[in-house]
Amino acid sequence: MFHRQVRFADIDSLGHVNNVRFFDFLEDARLGMLFVDPVREGGRPHQGLVVARHEIDYRRPLTFRPEPVRVETWVTEIKPVRFTLAYEIRDDEEVFVQARSVMVAYDVANARPRRLSEDELAYLKRFSVED
Repeated sequence: MFHRQVRFADIDSLGHVNNVRFFDFLEDARLGMLFVDPVREGGRPHQGLVVARHEIDYRRPLTFRPEPVRVETWVTEIKPVRFTLAYEIRDDEEVFVQARSVMVAYDVANARPRRLSEDELAYLKRFSVED
């Protein structure tokens, strides 16, 4: 789970968080889960992951507010080369956004997909929830 403040820069001319800015919220949560948290736990951050697909459903407008919102993130599918993350951007009462990202393990040096390592698979399974 990641907490994110709504910033003035997130707000559009209609007075709510712009639809494109929600992808920043998702990115912050994804980076925390896949790169920052493993380092905090004494592990290595995941390397060579790329986004293959984003899907987002806007449920309610989110306006500027002093309280942060939560970006809850979990894994819904794990395959040998890819996995799917699901997200909700919410507070205690409302869900503002539901989204998914398909992530692909990528060999940067050879510019092609690769298989997820055993360590990566084990890490992802900790967050896995059947969809």
